Amino acid sequence: MKENPRVFVSDGMDGLARRAGRDLLAPLRAAADCRVWPHVRPAAREDLREELAEAEGVLCLLTDVLDAELLAGCPDLRVISSISVGVDHIDLDAATSQDIVVGNTPGVLTETTADLAFALLLTAGRRVVEAGDFLRTGAWAKSRWAIDSFVGRDLHGATLGIVGLGPIGQAVARRAQGFGMRVLGWSRSGREVLGVRGVALEQLFAEADFVSLHVALTAETRGLIDARALAAMKPGVVLVNTARGGVIDQPALVEALESGQLGAVGLDVFESEPIDAEHPLLGFPNAVLTPHIGSASVETRVRMVDLAVANLLAGLRGEPLPACANPGAER
Repeated sequence: MKENPRVFVSDGMDGLARRAGRDLLAPLRAAADCRVWPHVRPAAREDLREELAEAEGVLCLLTDVLDAELLAGCPDLRVISSISVGVDHIDLDAATSQDIVVGNTPGVLTETTADLAFALLLTAGRRVVEAGDFLRTGAWAKSRWAIDSFVGRDLHGATLGIVGLGPIGQAVARRAQGFGMRVLGWSRSGREVLGVRGVALEQLFAEADFVSLHVALTAETRGLIDARALAAMKPGVVLVNTARGGVIDQPALVEALESGQLGAVGLDVFESEPIDAEHPLLGFPNAVLTPHIGSASVETRVRMVDLAVANLLAGLRGEPLPACANPGAER
């Protein structure tokens, strides 16, 4: 590595560092001229343009959009390291054409994201949020007990359809088997997974009581769950998405909730993030919504940062990245 390569870090991660009990950026500070974004507000596009104009490396978040136009103004940039699994916020083709290697953080968040997916299955299926709001607003104290109050769906004995059988989908399948669920699965590659019956997508929709989405966002999967797919699902199905918001056609999703075709949804991701206070999904009591917290445990977020820092340092040294999203750019 040449002396003091210039690096920009788009978030100081001070709160996570306090929880971890150490400076997560210490290895980077020791090896590079490290410029850390100093503000509470996120770096805007013009801030990124200015900060990256002379940077050789960047440690960024999923919310930092690095498209072709912005990368064109970064002649010295050699490595981008994102603290995320998904890299749809980065133009990989543009990065590769400029010989910029891109690192991400797969693997380390598999179990934590699967935990959240299953939490959403349980919470949406058993109407936990609706019931909690009923209690907190004082409505319970003013009502009589009714035998059909907040009746939901059992997970045990039900059929779970998993769309996408990568590591997270497989981890959800293991949890479902522990609950005595029948598990159906579909993947574009036709991957076989122990304890999961591989079926066509149409059959999965027709038979599943619960559907959980675990596919990457690509041109082929964008809008995969559209009006036609939602209509093909069993009436009253519970749909969970911890993958990417763009996998679901959101107007079609709203319509399916309005019609009652969907019994409930659990969503951690949205087509545009963050969603605003007027988003129509906020009006549905049977929509359990979380702000993209699939990897949000201290242990997992620390592992993500550690891997992202290792990716960045390796790229600056000209070494292979531990996790590279565009291996064609490595040389």
